Amino acid sequence: MQTKIEQQSTIKLSTSTQKLLRCPVCRNPLEVSGDTYRCVGAKCHSQFPVVHGIPVLIDERASIFSIEDFVKQRSTYREINSDPSRSKVKQILKRFLPDIGKNLKSQKNYEQFAQLLFSSSERPNVLVIGGSVLGDGLEVLLQYETIEFIESDISFGPRTSLICDAHSLPFASNSLDGVVIQAVLEHIVDPWRCCEEIHRVLKPEGLVYAETPFMQQVHGGRYDFTRFTHLGHRRLFRKFEEIESGAVCGPGMALAWSYRYFLLSFTQSKLARLLIELFVRFTAFYLKYFDYWLLNKPGTFDAASAYYFIGKKSDQVLSDRELIQLYKGAL
Repeated sequence: MQTKIEQQSTIKLSTSTQKLLRCPVCRNPLEVSGDTYRCVGAKCHSQFPVVHGIPVLIDERASIFSIEDFVKQRSTYREINSDPSRSKVKQILKRFLPDIGKNLKSQKNYEQFAQLLFSSSERPNVLVIGGSVLGDGLEVLLQYETIEFIESDISFGPRTSLICDAHSLPFASNSLDGVVIQAVLEHIVDPWRCCEEIHRVLKPEGLVYAETPFMQQVHGGRYDFTRFTHLGHRRLFRKFEEIESGAVCGPGMALAWSYRYFLLSFTQSKLARLLIELFVRFTAFYLKYFDYWLLNKPGTFDAASAYYFIGKKSDQVLSDRELIQLYKGAL
């Protein structure tokens, strides 16, 4: 069993990224003194520790976590859902048994996102929110050596280079070329505030890539709050010009998840739930293959497992009257 320290990232923030960091409380610049970041604001004077080489820039007023959680390495979202025995079982299931879900568009979307980034900058910087582990398809983006990635999370992990809360991003306004937030907004207490922060830290015409579930059951335990329809997801990014949006995981996957959770709801026994997981893998894996046919059909906009959005920062705001005209479903 690895300790938390062993599981932590060896990825460090570059000098150029450190210059972009700001106090998450008042947004004034920070100075480094030993293993501490100090706010230079005359009325703030907040201090933030560096824990095992990773800055912890948390505004405790706008977070369900405290700085002490990270100093003392208490369980936060990622760790609370990473019981070692469960993780080993999941690894075995993933390696040897068919999965019931599949993200059909993330790789293509990330390739498009990369090309859009390079159209405005030769060496773009990209903040990954919830980046302690690699998201589906993100390896496509990581292959570009000229993109500087800032992988942040509210948990220590193999790729974490910065601890921060998306409600108060510790970056200067208009400082980033891109933001990736994949399978994260459902775990944020106030996703609207998070999207406002994304808009703030992006440069003019900066890019965002988001994936968020719709027809999925709770998968984050106590840290799971919200789901979005296609239009609900679009409204989150109403201050962005849409480049493309749609489903990444279709109704076939949504049905398989519902089947799984229906059976799991009958028991709390760990052994019984493991047997159910095995049973579901063997009896429902084929449902995801329907999504190859269904993904772009109108009905999927009403029934998808998850949606994506690629957008560009704008100075225009999409009105709710304009929003409802964007409905693409079959109802």
